[in-house]
Amino acid sequence: MNSLPSLYISHGSPMTALQPGLTGKRLTELAALLPKPRAIVMASAHWLSRKPQVGASIAPETIHDFRGFPSPLYELRYPAPGSPELAEQVAQLLDRANLPAVINHDRGLDHGAWVPLRLLYPDADIPVVPITIQPELGPAHQYAVGQALSSLRDEGVLVIGSGSITHNLHDFGAGYSDERKAPYVLPFIEWIEQRLAAGDVDALLDYRRHAPGAERAHPTDEHLLPLFVALGVAGPKAHAQRIDAGIDLGFLAMDIYRFN
Repeated sequence: MNSLPSLYISHGSPMTALQPGLTGKRLTELAALLPKPRAIVMASAHWLSRKPQVGASIAPETIHDFRGFPSPLYELRYPAPGSPELAEQVAQLLDRANLPAVINHDRGLDHGAWVPLRLLYPDADIPVVPITIQPELGPAHQYAVGQALSSLRDEGVLVIGSGSITHNLHDFGAGYSDERKAPYVLPFIEWIEQRLAAGDVDALLDYRRHAPGAERAHPTDEHLLPLFVALGVAGPKAHAQRIDAGIDLGFLAMDIYRFN
């Protein structure tokens, strides 16, 4: 099998599962272009830990880690199998990179994992191994995590980072909409696209100092950090393809990136 790309997906609100919109269309199109992976490693912005953890459940549960949404959303399931064997391999790769990981046999799939996976691979027939994000350790650490897992691309494993290109939930109720977008959104997503196209990893890892509107786009890091996992997997010479999936609510940019 040829090397698989790595992906970064902006997963948006849990409601994307019921109202997939442009994101669903783009993920369906993307899945049609990719060789079907034998397994998926998923780094979601909604599973955080101080040190790396790897999910090794045989049958990961669907976690409804949100409140106040319509009841049909809580009835959805994504019954993909897990892979304890792959989880052990992932942990070993991280250990070899001096990023010691803990195996977690109980963790399921949070909405940052199962919502986009339902749209990308609706048959839920591909084993999924979730891994954690370490928000206190920053972009360079997550890039190193991705680098440690880069060999998986040659083994039919698709590594996905799931977060959001912009993610400022304080802007709910600020009056932004499709017609009135938050002023920081377009400059920020354009800067990310330009730096990825230029292969400027140093600037990306220091995005808070260099990117316009970084503090508004990401009051906290966790939803951008999965991007650095996917970028690390692909390496510094990767070709980054931006897939525009719109801007939800005027402030949540839904960009998807494919790294080859």
